[in-house]
Amino acid sequence: MNIKTPASELNQRMTVFCGIMDEQHPDWKMAMIFSKINLFYFTGTYSEGMLIIERDRSSVFWVRRSYDRALAESEFANLKPMSSYRDAALAYSSVPDEVYLEVEFVPLAMLSRVQKYFPFKNYQSLDFQLAMTRSVKSNWELRFMEEAGEIHRSILEEKVPGLLREGMSEADLAAELFELMVKEGHQGTARFAMHDTDIVVAQLGFGESSLMSTNFDGPGGNRGLSAAVPSLGSRERLLKKGDLVFVDMGLGVNGYHSDKTMTYMFGTPLPAEVQEIQKQCVEIQNSVAALLKPGNSPEVIYETIMDSLSPDFQRNFMGFGSRQVKFLGHGIGLTVDELPVVAKGFKLPLQENMVFAVEPKKGIAGVGMVGIENTFVVTPNGGRSITGNHPGLIFVE
Repeated sequence: MNIKTPASELNQRMTVFCGIMDEQHPDWKMAMIFSKINLFYFTGTYSEGMLIIERDRSSVFWVRRSYDRALAESEFANLKPMSSYRDAALAYSSVPDEVYLEVEFVPLAMLSRVQKYFPFKNYQSLDFQLAMTRSVKSNWELRFMEEAGEIHRSILEEKVPGLLREGMSEADLAAELFELMVKEGHQGTARFAMHDTDIVVAQLGFGESSLMSTNFDGPGGNRGLSAAVPSLGSRERLLKKGDLVFVDMGLGVNGYHSDKTMTYMFGTPLPAEVQEIQKQCVEIQNSVAALLKPGNSPEVIYETIMDSLSPDFQRNFMGFGSRQVKFLGHGIGLTVDELPVVAKGFKLPLQENMVFAVEPKKGIAGVGMVGIENTFVVTPNGGRSITGNHPGLIFVE
C-alpha cells in the first residue's frame, strides 16, 4: 500500500494543532517534533528528522534520513534536507527562550544535541496538545481504521477457530496468527506509545496463561517465551480440551489501528458461571459504548460503570490479583494506546469521531481471562463498533 496523506489533510492537522496551542499557550513561539509517529501524522512520512513549527512562519520538516524518500512519500509543503541540527539552525536567526517539545519522547542526549545549535533556555511539554490534536479522527483516517476493523473482525470471529488444534503451543498459534494477519492486510506491526514496550502479534494464552503477570499496562496477561521476551506465547503450554483461549491483538492498516479481544472454548464448553461472567463483560462493554457520545466525560463514564458493579464482580475485574488496571477503554489511532482514556482524571468532553477500544475483562482462577474488546467511533448515537459485535467465548470443537 502506497497511499499519500493528502496535503489538505496535513494542513488541517497543523491548523488544529496550532489552534490548540494558541488557546492553551497564548505566548508560544516555536515547537519541535522528533518522534516518527508525530512526524508521520504531520508530514505523511516516517523519515527521520525534525519538524519545526513556528507561530508566525511556515513550518519546516528538516529531513535527515531519508530526504529522497520523504520527497517521494510526502505532500508536506516545506521539506528541507539536513545532515545535522547545525544545518537546520543556520536557517534561524534567533530562537525563543522557551520551546515546546515532546517530553515523553525526547531523551536527554537528544535534548543536549539540539540545544547545542538551538540555544533555548527552557522547554515545555506539548504532548497533551499533540494527543488532543490526534484524538479526533478525520474521515480519511477513519477509512483505514474501519478497514483494519473489518480485517480484525474476520480474523478473530471467523478464522482463528480454524487455527486451533489440540497439542499446538501458544507460540504456534502466535506464528500462524501473524501469517494470517499479514496475508489479510495487516501492516505487520502494531505501534504503542508506552515507553519501551513491544508486543509481538498479540497477548494470547491458553487457560491460566492469560492471568500471568505482565509488564504491559493491560488487564490480560501472557506467559511469553522467556523473561527476556515476555510476549508472543509459551512454546511449552499446549492446547488441550477444556481450555479457554484468550487473544487480544492490535491490527493496523496504513498506520491506523483497531484493537479487539476474542475468547474461545476449546473442545469442551466452560462452566455456566464462567459463561455468565463473559456475558456480564459484554453487557459492560455495551453500556460503555452507549455512553460514547459527544459531550460526555470519560471520567463520568468510568465512574458510572464502576459504581454499578458489585464489590464481588470488581474483584479480579480489569486484571487479576494485585495488577488490576484503572480504566475501561483507551483512545486508539496511530498507536494502540492513545488519549483520552475512559478513566478517572479525563474530564474533557468527548468529541465526535474520537475512537476508543473498550475492553472489560475479568480474571477467573483456574480458567483464565474472560471478557471482550472492540473498537468504537464516538457518534451522537453512541459508540459505533468497527470490529464486529460477536459476544465471544466461541465454542471450537
